[in-house]
Order: sequence, then structure tokens, then C-alpha cells
Amino acid sequence: MEYSDKVMDHFMHPRNVGEIENADATGMVGNPKCGDIMKVYLKIENDIIVDAKFKTFGCGSAIATSSMATELIKGKSIDEALALTNKAVAEALDGLPPIKMHCSLLAEQAVKSALKEYFEKTGRMNDENRHLFDMLDDDAHDAH
Repeated sequence: MEYSDKVMDHFMHPRNVGEIENADATGMVGNPKCGDIMKVYLKIENDIIVDAKFKTFGCGSAIATSSMATELIKGKSIDEALALTNKAVAEALDGLPPIKMHCSLLAEQAVKSALKEYFEKTGRMNDENRHLFDMLDDDAHDAH
């Protein structure tokens, strides 16, 4: 399997590993088929993600996509973070092998899971934005 230099770099030297104490939001997702589990912690001030950390139990691609996803959302607004796609994560890593694309989907879901908690905690969840979190309810990550 061919991995890009960026995937290897984020696997060997992952950014933002760890927990945020008193995080404003956390999200955890897992893929029972491959055993990957990701937990994302967000610190949010004035709707800006001022810090993002993760803990991932999984393969190198799962660690690399978690690392890249947290890098992509740090300093961004919650709306920008909500727009993060697994495709954007994979592209930022210069691509993933097709068999590992589900890892980038898991990273997207972990970020959205944390944002969903934030929306619920802050009373922002409503009929207009609920659809943004639909991907968390179905079994999209079982498609690989």
C-alpha cells in the first residue's frame, strides 16, 4: 500500500494528540469493523475553535486523518469546521489508499460529533441545522 509523505508524517509525528481538560465539546466515533476509535476534544471561544486535540486507537491512517482533521479546524469558526469533509481531510494528506478512505470519514464524523454536542449544550440545535449531523445517525462508515 502506498502512503503519501504527508500521511507518514502525520502518523509518525501526529499533531494535537491528547485531551483538553474542561473541553467545550467532545465527540467519539468508532468503526466496529476495523476497530478504529477516535475521540476529539474542542475548546471553543466566541464560536472559534481555539484548540482541538484527539485520541485515536487505530491504524496509521486513522491517526494521520485525526491529526490532519484537528489541524484543519484549529482557528476556524464552528461553521467552517462543520463544512469539513472527509474528502478535504484526504486531500490535505495528498490522498489515501482507497481501502483507507473510511479513516477520513471517521475523522469527519468525530469532528461533527463534537460539534453536535456543542450545539446541544449551547441550545443551538434546531430544525434548520439538525441535518448537518445526519451522517452521525446512519451507518455511512460501514460502506467500505
